[in-house]
Amino acid sequence: MIYLDNSATTRTHPEVVSVMADVMHNVFGNPSSLHGIGAKSQRLLEQARKRIAGTLSCSPGEIFFTSGGTEANNLAILGTAERWRERGRHVITTMVEHPSVFEAVRRLESKGWKVTWLPVDSTGRVSPDEVEKAITDETVLVSVMHVNNETGAIQPVSEIGRRLERFPRVIFHVDAVQSFGKIPLIPAECRIDLLSASGHKLHGPKGTGFLYIRKGLEIFPIVHGGDQERGIRSGTENVPGIAGLAKAVALAEGKREAFLEQTRRWKREFLRKVTNHLPDVVVNGDPEQDAPYIISLSFPGLKSEVIVHALEREGVYVSSKSACSSKKETPSRILKAMGRTDEEALGGIRISMGLETSEDDLTRAADALIRVIPPLTQVMKVRKQ
Repeated sequence: MIYLDNSATTRTHPEVVSVMADVMHNVFGNPSSLHGIGAKSQRLLEQARKRIAGTLSCSPGEIFFTSGGTEANNLAILGTAERWRERGRHVITTMVEHPSVFEAVRRLESKGWKVTWLPVDSTGRVSPDEVEKAITDETVLVSVMHVNNETGAIQPVSEIGRRLERFPRVIFHVDAVQSFGKIPLIPAECRIDLLSASGHKLHGPKGTGFLYIRKGLEIFPIVHGGDQERGIRSGTENVPGIAGLAKAVALAEGKREAFLEQTRRWKREFLRKVTNHLPDVVVNGDPEQDAPYIISLSFPGLKSEVIVHALEREGVYVSSKSACSSKKETPSRILKAMGRTDEEALGGIRISMGLETSEDDLTRAADALIRVIPPLTQVMKVRKQ
């Protein structure tokens, strides 16, 4: 099996599983309990919080655990809107956000908020100039992702943050689900107020994630109950999952530089081989500037799900677009926003690497793609006749 759908989810690392199993067996107390068994869980939580905070060069008190990236994004957007609505009712975001941001902002729009949906260029990037020009006296929040989940486009969040220094009342949220643990991003250096991350994108467990909230910034909770996580996210903390998340973060940190260097080289060679043999392929984005661990290709005239299943029969697992919307038979919203035609957006596939990916995986995947595309193209030509 060649697994290249790591932007959807990664295999939980064996060392992460080992840590979680140990916690499940030996640290089962409720961290909110006052007795010693509960205190042991609480200490483990705080160790994990400190470990994660270290990767963002922030204080542990700025990390709030959630059930994953979707909840973190919803908490950032809806919690900010609810807390700061008296400042105005205007949000700025882009047309290429993940559904957990896109739909949360649409929810605000349905409640009367004004939303500026910024376009992106042909490489999938938003212009910092456009972000700055869209700011009004009513703007409460700017939400821009770091790495796009479908194309790997890296948004200029550092430059956007620098521009936002002139607007201290505007809160800046960054969805870093596809970059956390892979591409360094320090919130304090980029004027980021809120940053979302997820565990299962970096070989941690599903159902784990966190929201960084800059010290001093208030937002309202969207989950209410026992006031865990200092009232920002009620509900008993997933202690084994959080311990596993911290372990995954430590593993990713240790391999990050090698991972980026290797995937950059593998991506370049993969694209050289595929484009040499498949002249009709469209490479989406800017391969030299995008995240090296995500490759987006379009095959006009073919449907992405047909390609995905053809590759699966070759033992290669990729995805059509975001896993959260891959079952919708519509052109990719992201590729359309980049100016791709309907045919190109319907025929898009995503190949994504993780820490366990090897050079041989990419070589064999390229060979499989070169085998399956010509016969599929021929079938489509015959049908059109």
